[in-house]
Amino acid sequence: MKSIIYILLICCFAISCNTTKPTSSIKNEALENTKLSDTVSISNDALEYEIIIIEPGFNAWLASTARPEGFYTQQYLENRNYQYVIEWNQRVLQPQRYNPNLYEMQIDYQPNIDYGYDVNYKLYNYFIYFQLTYKQRLGPFVPRI
Repeated sequence: MKSIIYILLICCFAISCNTTKPTSSIKNEALENTKLSDTVSISNDALEYEIIIIEPGFNAWLASTARPEGFYTQQYLENRNYQYVIEWNQRVLQPQRYNPNLYEMQIDYQPNIDYGYDVNYKLYNYFIYFQLTYKQRLGPFVPRI
């Protein structure tokens, strides 16, 4: 009987000694929320375009690792996106050579349309995320942050 009480006392002591959890900062809470949401949708009715990115972990990576908005110029992003889209679309058309699970759909990105900074920024960062995550290389540039 004494051994049962002793075990109960040890359990109560262990439970009562539990330290309090530190409060999360606003940034950590935002990162947790972005991990839960795996879809990025960007649309503009005036230009009739829509980009939907469904990729687990991309939102968290965009919020925590990618360069901040304004770091790149829109022209830089447009040039890189155009090159990445060309390579991406070529890989979509060659499912025997490239993994069709990675390259499922073509991207209709036209260089003569001004998609705006936000679309170009998120598309560019998706390409960087994709290359780093899946160890792919879309073009002559080494993907880096």
